[in-house]
Formats: sequence, structure tokens, C-alpha cells
Amino acid sequence: MQNDGTDTCPHHMDGELPAGGDHLGGSFGDAPTLESWYPQRLRVELLHRNGIDADPLGADFDYAAAFATIDLDELKREITTLLTTSVDWWPADYGNYGPQMVRMAWHAAGTYRIADGRGGAGTAMQRFAPIGSWWDNGNTDKSRRLLQPIKRKYGNALSWADLMVLTGNCSLELMGLPTYGFGGGRLDAWEPDDGTWWGPEVWDPHQAHQGDDMVSRDERWTGQNGDADYDLQSPLAASHQALIYVNPEGPYANGDPMGSARDIRITFTRMAMNDEETVALIAGGHAFGKSHGQVPAADIGPSPELAPIESMGLGWHNPVGTGNGQYTSTNGIEGSWTPNPTQWDNTYLENLFTYDFEQTTSPAGALQWTPTDPDAPKTPDAHVPGQMNPLMMMTSDIALKVDPAYREVCERFLADFDLFTLAFSKAWYKLTHRDMGPKHRYLGPEVTIADDLLWQDPLPEAEGAPLDASDVAALQLATLATGQSVSDLVFTAFSAASTYRDSDKRGGANGGRLALAPQKDWAVNRRTVPVVAALRQVQADFTRTSGKQVSLADLIVLGGCAAVEQAARAAGTETTVPFTPGRVDTTQELTDVEMFEWLRPVADGFRNFLSPRFAEFAPGVAPESVFLDKANLLTLTAPEWTVLTAGLRSLGANWDGSDTGVLTDRVGVLSTDWFVHLTDTDLDWTPDDESETTFTGRTKATGEARFTATRHDLLFGSNAQLRSIVDAYAGADGQERFIRDFVRVWDKVMMLDRFDVKGHRRYGPMAA
Repeated sequence: MQNDGTDTCPHHMDGELPAGGDHLGGSFGDAPTLESWYPQRLRVELLHRNGIDADPLGADFDYAAAFATIDLDELKREITTLLTTSVDWWPADYGNYGPQMVRMAWHAAGTYRIADGRGGAGTAMQRFAPIGSWWDNGNTDKSRRLLQPIKRKYGNALSWADLMVLTGNCSLELMGLPTYGFGGGRLDAWEPDDGTWWGPEVWDPHQAHQGDDMVSRDERWTGQNGDADYDLQSPLAASHQALIYVNPEGPYANGDPMGSARDIRITFTRMAMNDEETVALIAGGHAFGKSHGQVPAADIGPSPELAPIESMGLGWHNPVGTGNGQYTSTNGIEGSWTPNPTQWDNTYLENLFTYDFEQTTSPAGALQWTPTDPDAPKTPDAHVPGQMNPLMMMTSDIALKVDPAYREVCERFLADFDLFTLAFSKAWYKLTHRDMGPKHRYLGPEVTIADDLLWQDPLPEAEGAPLDASDVAALQLATLATGQSVSDLVFTAFSAASTYRDSDKRGGANGGRLALAPQKDWAVNRRTVPVVAALRQVQADFTRTSGKQVSLADLIVLGGCAAVEQAARAAGTETTVPFTPGRVDTTQELTDVEMFEWLRPVADGFRNFLSPRFAEFAPGVAPESVFLDKANLLTLTAPEWTVLTAGLRSLGANWDGSDTGVLTDRVGVLSTDWFVHLTDTDLDWTPDDESETTFTGRTKATGEARFTATRHDLLFGSNAQLRSIVDAYAGADGQERFIRDFVRVWDKVMMLDRFDVKGHRRYGPMAA
């Protein structure tokens, strides 16, 4: 190419480089991503998000100790003062920020979903994309900005997550509701969560009122609203992308109250609420404040994540009038449900059932409902003195009136205001604490106000003297003497511990729920039944001979630890697997069978399990994606994921006892055979059928079948990032490293639910 002086050779530049990134020629934001190049690529890097490198507080920060320095009563007084101190840049409706703070806290907690435990208020994820820029979270950025002075005063002793929930509680108390209690202990995240799947479709607020035009874009529902097969794709909980629960105007803004009731029941159930709790939350929440719909969505500026840099993190700029106060627009619906929007009372339900309502539209064009009776009570304008406005109901409110089951609950609450008050208080407490896990993780003086509740997965107090070192040694020998194989002992311990999910701190070995319904009846756990029976005998014998107590939960874990030591010894390495006693056994009565059923795996790559109905439960999802998700819920890094899988295969821990993926002839020996054979260049792997879920590895020279495997196995040889980790252990120097690292990750998994000894540090020694 001829160079006339205007072009620059791409391989050479004379003189100084341009400032910044200009010499790269183009915008970083316009560059293709790995996801756009390779949409099927497994995003292993998600396992390393929100780690110590993103945390400015460091691994040694003890939040419990810091939180204990706060005078909670004084903090609540300061929050209450703020709630009634209106500022010009965002004036309070009715001179009280309480209602909008209740909404902020509710929307932070309301992202929780029972299917995978993700969402909730626990990490203050509302501060980040995508949640912070969802249309349904419009103007929650203003609520958090109002709280900034209090956050500044208390610093890191008060997490954003705790502050947001506590502010919601203070708001309710200020307006007359006696709350059920508050537990601190939420640890903030430090980066966005781009690993949680919030749904397949895109929610465009500018098309929110185009009804059926959105139907073709909505892929999360099966069947038609009203049909028997109408349901929401798991693990999703909200009815649409970027909503917390349902569209308040009805499904696809169609104004159908009965259709709205069906959506409400499905979404609230997915968020672990029954009918009574659902009605209590809706009716209780709508006793306060107002909805804002003065300006059409198309006229509102971009969300915080898309706003210009000078907006400093605030979004949804409203160019009309002052842009706030009487000009505020949030979800597009305009008005209040009650005549006194800052006082806890029963007028929401009284108005809903006393008057008939007709469909109208807000100034923003949103569908809403207005009383047909001109003499119905009015509600004062939030900002214009002396102005009175008609009451408002949403389609999702009318739904409570037309659905027979919801109506029955409403009528009970109408007849007994004290019952309603208690029901809302308890439902609010559940909503804002559901993702925190065991009650002993709660911090602060108000924890004791609340009783042990079934949704908290309560555990009884330990009885008797703790086990000492000699007890542990004797019990370890006793578990091995039961005649149960190394494989079965390892499988049983892992099956108990691996139910844990860090998203909502549920599951784990503590409590011994592996021996209770529903877990004991899961097909994936059938190998554990004879092991549990044998360990019960060890338990009885130990109590008879020593007079001391040992929990079945401890014995299950101890048996696995003893088996791992024996497997390492068989590989020529003496090692000690850590064991921390102190687990307790809970009861069937203290186990919420329906909620624990959500922990049943449809796929578990660690145990090489794939439900026959996997394609039905997860259409279009590859099993390895679910495997990655499980590793994420267990807080594993990519090396830990790889090492744990290799060890479980070597120890024969498949759910059905098969040799699929067990790439060794020395089952029960903690060897590196799995790494070596997985990457053996003399093997050709071919799918067994068109489903491509199982494969056979044949020797290239002879065509002889050598091993079988699943996608859960071949993943570690096909994915570049995981294969690089496999190479680190497949070499001649990998054996000692493998045993050391397997013992470390084994102990980590066994201890995931031991918050009674781990405390409130996000990063402990096991994560090192």
C-alpha cells in the first residue's frame, strides 16, 4: 500500500503515542465480547467474582465485631429523624420518606427466589446493574442517596444491605406498624452480579403498554394464563424481566385481575410466600405511600447504568417541571390507596372491598382503577396543599378481590385488624431476612424479639459435653469398621454437605436432614440409606459405651473424612483431614419439606447425576451450565471445582455407583489417574447417541472401549480454562498437590454451613 503520510503502519508508530486508549482506534465499549463471539462458551470466570481482590475491607475484616460497636437505638433514632426531614432535591411525599424507603427495602429483598436462593437484600445488590437499573426499581437510587449521610457516619460498621433493611423497619415503625424484629449481619457485595440468570426476554418500559406486542418476546412462561399447564420457568420468580413481582397493570398490561391473581400466586410462591403471606405483604405494603405516574415512560431519562457520567450514578431524569415532587413518575400509575398514606391502618382493605372500581388511565397512560362512587374517600395530594385526589387501585390490587382464596384471607384480615397486623409484621420479617440463612447469623439486640420460625430451618441446641480428640479418633475407627466402603462413606458425606447453597445459606450437613424427608427419599441420595443406618448404630453404641452424645450429622461428615484419609493412604500419602465437631440433629417437625424440596437437584455433576426430566426442567440448558452453577453456589474456585470433581470420581462417588466418568482402575485410591486419562491423547471420545450426554473413550490404535463419561466429565478436558487446571495435576509432580488440595476443598465443603464457628467474615482460612 502506498503511504502518502496520512496513513500509519499498524505495526509501527513514529513519535509519541496518543493519550489514553486513542491509539487502539475505536471505543472499548463497541468491541465484541467473548460472549458475542462464542455464546455457548462456559463462563468459568464467574466462579471468581466478588472475591477478595474486589473487597476494600480485606479478608480480616470482622463485620460482627464492627456491627457490635453500633448503638442500634441511637441509629434508629437518626434514621427516623432523616425520614421526616425533607430535602429540596428530592422532596418527601407527605413530608415523610417512610413509604419510599419501605419500597426500597421491599424491592431489595423481593428479588429473592426459592429455586436457587439467589436474590434478596443480603448483599445490597440493588446498588449495581442490572438490578439497580431495572424499570421496577425506578428512583430507588434516590432513596439510597438520601441515606448516604448515615452510611458515612457509621462507615463499614454498617453495611448498605443492613442499612436498607433497617431503614425499611424504621419507616414502618414510624408509621405505626410494630415490626417483628431486625437481624443485622448482611455483608455487602463489591461488584455487580452478572452470573445470575434473570430471564430470557428484554423488558422495555417504553413498550410496557402495548399489550400483546410483548407476548412474542416473553419466553419465561409455559402455557397460557388460566390453563392448567401455565407456569414459570425455573429458577425464575418474577413475572417479567426487570420486575420484582408482577406487572401491576395485569399480565402484559391487559387489565385482567384474575390473570393478575394467577401471576401473583406463582411469583409469590416462587419467592417462598404462601397465600396468607402474599395478601399480608400486598395489603400491608399498599397501606402506605403512593404510586407515581405523571410523565410517560418515553419521556423519562435513562437508568443509572446508562445515564451520562455527570449524573453521578443517578438515573431516570425527569425533564418535566421540577422533575420530582408532584411531577414524579416511577412505574406510571398515579395515586394513593388510602386517605392517610403515612399511617398504619386497615383502610386499604376497607376501600378495596367497600367500593366498586372502574378502569381509568394515569397521566402517564398507565392502566389503573378508580372508585365508581363519587362519594368515596379522597386522598390528599402528596405535594399540593389542599388538593384532594381520587383513590387508586392497581389491577394487582383488584386481583385480591376476585381470587376466591385471596378474598378469603382479605376478609379474615378485615374482620381482625390485630391478626392482619401480626401477619404483615411476620411476612415483612420473612421477606427481609429470608436469604440470611440460620438465625445464629443474625446480629443485634432485636434478634431475640422473633421466635424460631420454620422458614429459618431451625436447629436445636447441642446437648451434652462436646467431643474431644479421643472421642473423634474412636468414632473415626468405628465408622470405618461398619463395613461401608470408602466410596459409600465419601458419597454420603458429600451428599449431606453439598445441599448447601451460599445464595441463601440453606442446606448443608448440619442438622442431619439427609436422614429426613424429603432428602432421604431423593433418587440421587439412595446410596446414602444403608450408610445412614450403619452410622445410627455407631451413634447408639457410642452413647451406650461412653455416656456421651454424638450427632448423626457429625458422624456422616466424620465417616467421609475417615474415608478420604484411607483413600490418600492407599495412594501412598499419609494425611489428616480436618474435622470440626459440633453439628446437631434437627427433627422432621422442624424441617419445611416443601421448601427443602426446592433443593432437590435436577443435575449434579459432582455425583454425575442427570434427572431423566432434565430437558423438561431446564429446556435448552446444557448440563455443564448447571454444574457450573452448582460450583458457584458452593463458593468454589475453578481449581477447587476441578480438584473436587476429580477426587469424587477417583473415590467412586457417582450417584448410582456406576463407573461412568471414573477414569481409573483404582477406585477408592486418591490418585491423579482421572486427570491423566481425561487428557490422554491416545483416546478418542465419541457420543453414545444423538443426545450427546454420555460418551465412550476408545483407544485410537485398536478402537477398544476404555472408559465412559458424561458431559460433566469431558467438560474439564474441552474447556480451555479448566483443561489448563487439569494439566497442573496430570503431570508427574501432581500427586502430592492433588491430595493436599483435595483435602482442603473437602474440608471447605464440609464446613460451608458452619456459621456457628465461621462467624461473619466473607473470606476465611478455607478460601485462602
